[in-house]
Amino acid sequence: MRCPFCLSEETRVIDSRLGEDGDAVRRRRVCSNCGERFTTLERAFLRMPQIIKSDRKREPFSEHKLRAGIQRALEKRPVDTEAVESAIHRIQHKMLTSGNREIDSRELGEWVMQELNDLDQVAFVRFASVYRSFQDVDEFSKEVKRLQEQPNAAGKKRQMSLLPNDNDKK
Repeated sequence: MRCPFCLSEETRVIDSRLGEDGDAVRRRRVCSNCGERFTTLERAFLRMPQIIKSDRKREPFSEHKLRAGIQRALEKRPVDTEAVESAIHRIQHKMLTSGNREIDSRELGEWVMQELNDLDQVAFVRFASVYRSFQDVDEFSKEVKRLQEQPNAAGKKRQMSLLPNDNDKK
């Protein structure tokens, strides 16, 4: 590692520890030439798959575009920022662990809809209406009906029973 002060390549590591998020290594270094100390951050560089768009063109994955689309769907909705970041992280993890160098944008869109369905059903319907190109109100209402018939996982966790279970009566 080159010293940022004198540009000497004679540096040595004096301390190493995991970074705050656990996916990087912080190294404290000292320059053998000028004696200055500095910190470096070492992180694995993983190449994200290319996205195959509907017109069959390929483009690099953009975390910025993913985050912007999710945030647009969640606009003015009561969803915790950490939950959004976790959802984005899970989507990226699926992309990396898929083992594919290219991922169809439709598959990525389905992953986003799964995450939005767990985060907020209104945001899910917003995203789905654009993603699936709802042509009329009937398509929109069918999706809302489907959601009403199948509460999402987060809703099931929060929902308390109003009546005692049959097992509680015994």
